Amino acid sequence: MKLLSPIIALLLAVLIANSAFIVPEGQSALVLQFGRIEGAGSTAADYKPGLHFKLPLIQQVVRYDRRILNLEAQPERYFTSEKKAVNVDFYVKWRIANPAAYYRSFGADETQTLADQRLAPIIKDALRFEFTARTLNDLIANARSDITENVSKQANQATEGKLGIRVVDVRIKRIEFPDEVLGSVYKRMSAERNRLANEQRSNGQEEAAKIEADADRQVQVIKAEAERDAQEARGEGDAKAAEIYAAAYSKDPDFYAFYRSLKAYREAFKNGGVIVVDPKSEFMRYFDSSNGAGGK
Repeated sequence: MKLLSPIIALLLAVLIANSAFIVPEGQSALVLQFGRIEGAGSTAADYKPGLHFKLPLIQQVVRYDRRILNLEAQPERYFTSEKKAVNVDFYVKWRIANPAAYYRSFGADETQTLADQRLAPIIKDALRFEFTARTLNDLIANARSDITENVSKQANQATEGKLGIRVVDVRIKRIEFPDEVLGSVYKRMSAERNRLANEQRSNGQEEAAKIEADADRQVQVIKAEAERDAQEARGEGDAKAAEIYAAAYSKDPDFYAFYRSLKAYREAFKNGGVIVVDPKSEFMRYFDSSNGAGGK
């Protein structure tokens, strides 16, 4: 009897300890009895965080992470509507929405390995459908948000009710060309940029020629107008000078004739040469005059 009491007490302690279980924050739990979910089909089957109790030895507890989980998939090759190959790198954010459905699909998959393996092809098929319906320019420019939204909807239709998984978000990290076509793409891009550059240079040269021709035309016009104005001013000056000369000549014709002769002498003898002239010629008449009046 003395040994029986401690044994009974120990058995009771083990049973009590085995009947209580704790669900940590961020997790949920299912209680299984002979492989079946206790309370299946009701909210009571999903044990929230806290302290709970079960039948010892008969029932087992399976815990699942209820936080948002991450699926990092390997880059996948897809073809656009123009049959151009692209490598797409993406990731998926998902969580367990229905632990009972999740258990029926994957069992006690507490590390989510089986779920990732099942979810990855569903996402890839949805992405393939979206990529084949769009052009490459559309994908690069503004179609990523539409693609991820449509892929999330398609994936949830396939997983939420059957697998107990809800896809929270799908994000495309990169869209790249495969290595075997990347070089040819760069060459086409370089050729296109060179074509545009040559076109711009040609347009620039054409505009420069137009500007230069217009500038030359304006120069000729300005020169012609300046020459015209100069001729007009020169004509007015000559007319004024002739008027002044005429007025001066009319006042003293002899002095004017003497002054004109002096200018002619200066021009004739300024180089120091020899001129043979008849002393009795009209040109030399002021040299014969002793009084400087100039005889006739």
